[in-house]
Amino acid sequence: MKPFILFCLLFATLFADAKIYFGAGGGGYYEAFEGSTDAKASGKMIRLKAGYGDIDAYAIEFNLEMMENDSNIFSKSDGTKYGLNVELLKAFNLKTLFNPFFKVGFGSGYMDITGTLQKNIHYGSFNLGGGLFIPLNEWLDLEICYDYKYLTYEKVDIVTLTPSYESNSNTIYSGLNVRF
Repeated sequence: MKPFILFCLLFATLFADAKIYFGAGGGGYYEAFEGSTDAKASGKMIRLKAGYGDIDAYAIEFNLEMMENDSNIFSKSDGTKYGLNVELLKAFNLKTLFNPFFKVGFGSGYMDITGTLQKNIHYGSFNLGGGLFIPLNEWLDLEICYDYKYLTYEKVDIVTLTPSYESNSNTIYSGLNVRF
């Protein structure tokens, strides 16, 4: 973990016009599970984020997300999913009305479950995404984004067996970012 933090700090020195920014927004997600079950989940999501970087170059971004979950894949009633993600973002200044970007990162999270021997279940994710920044003025921009996540869930303790799950999640997100 220490080399990763050191890399991020050294990488941050490369930013000429780097700024701290905060953002909030929402969207929807669709999750399809792999393996023995063809289960699916979908719902609304809310994201809060903080980042350091340039709208024209690189940034590192931390985001918290909350996703509604109306499925019963892990238990009789699966709860809301909460996640924390860290992503490296590369944006391009095309001298037009928008700046396209792509990002890659990882995350983890949990959700409450009922009717099993566990109270909650944890997951890890590998994240890819892309989208557009649309600058509204010097310090405010609109973000439109698509995220793909490959999620791996921990095993669920059920009385007779302990299945594990993997899934693919697709998210459409839009929000506002304020840059300082």
